[in-house]
Amino acid sequence: MPSPSPDRPTGAHPGPPPDGALLSVRDLRISFHGTEAVRGVSFDVRPREVLALVGESGAGKSLTARALLGMVPAGATVTGSVLPDLSAERGRRITLVPQDALSALSPVHPVGDQLAAAVRSVRRVSRREARALAVAALDRVGIPDAGRRARAYPHEFSGGMRQRAVIAMATVNEPDIVVADEPTTALDAERRELALRVLTEQREAVGASLVLVTHDLEAVRGHADRMLVMYAGRAVELGPAREVLDRPRAPYTAGLLASLPRPDGPRLRRLPVLTGTPPAPGTLPPGCAFAPRCALADDRCRVAEPEPVQAEAGRHVACHHSAELPGAPEEQPV
Repeated sequence: MPSPSPDRPTGAHPGPPPDGALLSVRDLRISFHGTEAVRGVSFDVRPREVLALVGESGAGKSLTARALLGMVPAGATVTGSVLPDLSAERGRRITLVPQDALSALSPVHPVGDQLAAAVRSVRRVSRREARALAVAALDRVGIPDAGRRARAYPHEFSGGMRQRAVIAMATVNEPDIVVADEPTTALDAERRELALRVLTEQREAVGASLVLVTHDLEAVRGHADRMLVMYAGRAVELGPAREVLDRPRAPYTAGLLASLPRPDGPRLRRLPVLTGTPPAPGTLPPGCAFAPRCALADDRCRVAEPEPVQAEAGRHVACHHSAELPGAPEEQPV
């Protein structure tokens, strides 16, 4: 059997996702030279929702999100299924807001020309029409004097303006899904919130869903509908964002939250602030990958990796001890 393509999961094919979801991912696995970096992740993206992928660096969240676009690195082996497969329609039905706006924009072409080229790559319009759509897109994201600034080069934009420009580029063709990969990492706190607000407004304006890759839990609280928490390449918790943030069911999620200053809201006294670092791919311990850092870990955790269970309606968690966390109802196997 030939090796699967590095830019498309095996089993991915055109077709409707189940249960009215816009996109459905099942058992996604991404490995490099036999070492899995993403380990059996499954989730749906619903119409017009914001789904946040959350976790520490190295959790596999960016790899997972970029697999939706067919943009995993060369040499990767990808298995699982994505319904429908939108990678062939990148730029039209699914688009990317990258982490580094400066490197995403060509330094030798005016910003407006780059947006116009993005328009003409998927629409049969004249150069003049594409230019008008590009200027309108820059205006919608709050670029002042958009007609004049469209003639400027990326280095003539501030960092915040460049990020708005790539948001405009990602939404100008009214895609179904926008994937934003740590889109505010290079910005200060004020510009970060502004960029997230612009991104949310633009995806609402075009009716798109948003897959937001971030380690910023405050951004999740303010902008996400649901959140998927990842650790060591695996999903450990999935559910409505506010419910997960206010009442986490996975000790890892609780540890992330305990690491944040929270002057209001419930205090998570059961678990200490996270210590240690996540394991690198290929160095996973036996059993639960989080066990060496978990205050609740016991012998079972060190032997058997927990399977995901339905903790309650709309909530899934993979942890042997999730029922012991405060406010936990009875769980049902998935």
